[in-house]
Amino acid sequence: MTPTISDTENRSDDRLHGHQVLEHRSSEATTLEHVDEDHHTREATICVVGLGYVGLPLAVGFAQSDYQVIGYDVDESTVEQLKDGEDTTGDLTDEAVQNDDISYTTNASAISDAEYVVIAVPTPIQDDDRPDLSYVESAGQTVGSKMSAGTTVVLESTVYPGSTREVLIPALEETAGMTAGEDFFVGYSPERATPGDEEHGLSDVVKVVSGQTEAVLDDVAELYGSVVDAGVHRAPSIEVAEASKVVENTQRDLNIAFVNELSVALEHMNVDTQEVLEAAGTKWNFHDYQPGLVGGHCIPVDPYFLSYRSAQEGFEPELMQMGRKVNESMPAHVADLTIKALNTCHKTLRDSRVLVLGLSYKPGVGDLRSSKVSNVIDTLNEYDIHLEGFDPIANHEAARETFNLDVQEQLSFEGFDAIVLATPHDEFTEMDLEAIGSELADDPALVDVAGAIDEDEAADAGFTYRRV
Repeated sequence: MTPTISDTENRSDDRLHGHQVLEHRSSEATTLEHVDEDHHTREATICVVGLGYVGLPLAVGFAQSDYQVIGYDVDESTVEQLKDGEDTTGDLTDEAVQNDDISYTTNASAISDAEYVVIAVPTPIQDDDRPDLSYVESAGQTVGSKMSAGTTVVLESTVYPGSTREVLIPALEETAGMTAGEDFFVGYSPERATPGDEEHGLSDVVKVVSGQTEAVLDDVAELYGSVVDAGVHRAPSIEVAEASKVVENTQRDLNIAFVNELSVALEHMNVDTQEVLEAAGTKWNFHDYQPGLVGGHCIPVDPYFLSYRSAQEGFEPELMQMGRKVNESMPAHVADLTIKALNTCHKTLRDSRVLVLGLSYKPGVGDLRSSKVSNVIDTLNEYDIHLEGFDPIANHEAARETFNLDVQEQLSFEGFDAIVLATPHDEFTEMDLEAIGSELADDPALVDVAGAIDEDEAADAGFTYRRV
């Protein structure tokens, strides 16, 4: 069981101001890096605000490096699960969240105990594709109302350039009654979490850091450098650090959009996309990107932050917007491939039964949020096709509610006319197609979105095979 946090008062009598704080932090940072034989001492307390897929691994990472960590979240259910020792992300382990150096709480007053506050709250996109920074503003107001003078606040949420200064700092100052840069300090360090990727965790990826002054940058760099083995990159300004995050994923979005559009074009030419990419990939400087659905919380979201801010300054970035349009069209294309495959197999659409394998947004994770599989399902539903789904990792009840779909508890292929392999979890790529084919209806179809199944093997098993 993890310890709880008792109610604490703001330590207003202990607050430091101005250059005193910088001198205090400078000596404190030296203490943080002090090595006593093989044991690193960590005297600072860090509060992580927001215990989701970014915040929780961050809290665990600091705790594993011997910091005292406060994990704060407004969601009582999440905090109760963490107190009970349950990993709420599925990316860590129950043992990791049971670290005695982490105190989970919904009590905002605990923020006053921290010398560093790291904000890792969601920054979604609204229905009109505008960034929603209300969570950042709300978190800033909460932190400002509780933090002590001398606190350094670091934002990790994805934002557009200028957000830290224009949204977070005013929110902090509003409720703190203090001035940033004098009474407290602010930095920005974009998260680079990759759910389901054990080789690229917090300590394995270079951390971009920034601060409102050189002294704050030094402090933030030293803090993150103590937990990130790969080291830190010091951005020359907060705005550069903010932009670097959205540029990373916008670049990927555009490259995927190219191969997605290429796959549709080559299909019209009756040329195999995978064979083309394999041939082109023999050139030393060819970049390896694969077509498919673009879901998740970063790649299909971050370009909107950049284009929104650019448009505010009078420039419409057409290429970024076109890349988004191409990738958003792919679920309809996958549905179209499925319908054509059923027609090739002489199936009547309204009498057809289709099993969708993999509902989460990427292989190896159970996160259903921002999964583009839902868009494929919505399109196929327009043709009155009977659909069922199965995901070996995602929560079945959550999948039913998210997709409004019959979700199997135990995988069964009995009587289905087609399989759509939407998210290729390892469990699916190792399937015995010969055995599965015997359970399906006659002349079955297999739509392999990511090209995870060998086409010849599928054909030998009696499938009409299609891939993006």
